Amino acid sequence: ECPVRPKGQIEPERVAEDLPRLVEALKRRGRVIVQLATRITSLSQPHTERVLRTAAALGINRYRLGDQLYDLEKPVPKQLEEVAAQLRDLAAFNRELGLQGGCQNHSGPRYVGGPIWDLWTAMHELDAGQMGICFDIGHATVEGGTAWPVNARLMRNQFTSVIVKDFIWRHTVKGWEPEWVELGDGMVSREFFRWLRTTDYAGPIIQHHEYSHGQGPPMIARMQKDLMVLRKWLAA
Repeated sequence: ECPVRPKGQIEPERVAEDLPRLVEALKRRGRVIVQLATRITSLSQPHTERVLRTAAALGINRYRLGDQLYDLEKPVPKQLEEVAAQLRDLAAFNRELGLQGGCQNHSGPRYVGGPIWDLWTAMHELDAGQMGICFDIGHATVEGGTAWPVNARLMRNQFTSVIVKDFIWRHTVKGWEPEWVELGDGMVSREFFRWLRTTDYAGPIIQHHEYSHGQGPPMIARMQKDLMVLRKWLAA
């Protein structure tokens, strides 16, 4: 998953020059980019068309949209209608280019997609081949607790990718807050992965490592440890 966004692996204004070089460098190492991580939320943003056309030309057919936040001082339904309109426009453009966009669900008091049901409301009439959800089981568990089975099944037909990370609740001076930890050390249920195996989902499963993991060999070791846990859960 390659970040093509401000301060990411590739700056959006440089995508036409730098993304092909990265694709070629990875190809020499037997690796491919399966998804771009972007700040795209609408067609009207600068560089949106350039990023998506470059991705399509390189055969990268999935991208993750940027975050959107509710203004808690304004009516939520009206804001959700605006989000839905933006997703419809992007889905139509994706259809033209053969791309699939995905909104990631997050946890927090203002995130569009935090409750999950709002994303379903905004996109359930769209073709999932053009617009869906990068379903994050970590954030879904933070927000939904033990309700993740309902939320996962609600959105299953819109899965474009599955994002994996784990967390615990920790009491801080600000109150109870989620803290990201290594996979298997937290509250995300392995039952999600057992259920996922029973579905026809065949898209990418992407690890996110948001805990403190250091650099170099220690970082790689922690990522490999998470991968071993993930493979064990998927095989169970």
